[in-house]
Amino acid sequence: MIAKISDFVIAQLYFGAWRIVRWLPEKKAYQLFTFAADTMSKKQGKSVQRLRSNLMRVKPQFTQSQMDQLVVQSMRSYMRYWCDTFRFPDWSNQRMMSTVDVTNEHLLMDAIAAKTGVIVSLPHAGNWDHAGAYFCSKGVKLVTVAERLKPESLFRKFLAFREAIGMEVLALDGRVIATLAKRLRAGHLVALVADRDLSRTGIKVTFFGGDARMPAGPAILALNTGAPLITAYVSYTPNGIHIDFKLVEIPGGTIQEERVAAIVQQCADHFAEGIAKSPQDWHMLQRIWVDGDFKERTDA
Repeated sequence: MIAKISDFVIAQLYFGAWRIVRWLPEKKAYQLFTFAADTMSKKQGKSVQRLRSNLMRVKPQFTQSQMDQLVVQSMRSYMRYWCDTFRFPDWSNQRMMSTVDVTNEHLLMDAIAAKTGVIVSLPHAGNWDHAGAYFCSKGVKLVTVAERLKPESLFRKFLAFREAIGMEVLALDGRVIATLAKRLRAGHLVALVADRDLSRTGIKVTFFGGDARMPAGPAILALNTGAPLITAYVSYTPNGIHIDFKLVEIPGGTIQEERVAAIVQQCADHFAEGIAKSPQDWHMLQRIWVDGDFKERTDA
């Protein structure tokens, strides 16, 4: 009963914020979220401490003062994502399209034109919903996967938000790979956030000099369908977002596990390049490395 009450309160807080932030003048709304970011940075809660430890891996040469500044910038970027999300339903299509800049856009659009389908693997960076909306507005059929959140009402709210953008959102379950493969063969874009998988099935990668685990899904789909795999790093610009696409080379060989591992490592390397350039836009407030004091668990 207590858990249900807590879930209800959390959902109502989100729904209230969603309404209030849309009512506020734009400048005031973003100022409010910047203030919230700075407050959280000062309080140094567990999530901020984890963000700091992650960023220290990315920029080990930084002084304490430089790292303090980077954490503030990162929290501001993270809260900008949430303010964007709450206000995005009121953006015009023209504004959404005009605030996106893309490097190597042909890697995605050529595959769509050829009807081969395309897989995009990306980390938790920038505003990936904005990126998805941009390609949906270009007529691309985009499919993604969502892990079920609690409370259920909040999960449905985010599901409706992404479906309104034009995305097809599939539940993360044992059948999802087969469904995604079917969509790829129909020429769709499959976009998967894929920079963290602490479960036993996660693929071990070297990431900023340490051991991490990332999901095998994008690699398995590429090998099973022949669809091209590209990575995307989404970073913020003053007025919108920049998307940087890179092609992942599919290795030869006959041993599936080795090919999957090589592909996932390539993705990790591409992610690292983007994160090193724009670390403030990598919104990783959870554990990602499995060295140090990491303890194996089955529910990660």
